[in-house]
Amino acid sequence: MKHIFEEMGIEVTKENKRDVDKQIHKLVGVEYKNCSSTWKEIKRRMAEDESGFRSVLKAEVSIS
Repeated sequence: MKHIFEEMGIEVTKENKRDVDKQIHKLVGVEYKNCSSTWKEIKRRMAEDESGFRSVLKAEVSIS
């Protein structure tokens, strides 16, 4: 995911990593800290429509 965030201009740091992670879990509809299910859903969505998922990811994931 790091390269995807770099392409979108999102810098994930120690300070914002948890917030970004929570946003991704919310986006894919998986309870926070259930990483296995989250990655499974991300991979499924990327395989189904990578550019669409990237667009949604870019729109939904923000850092402050």
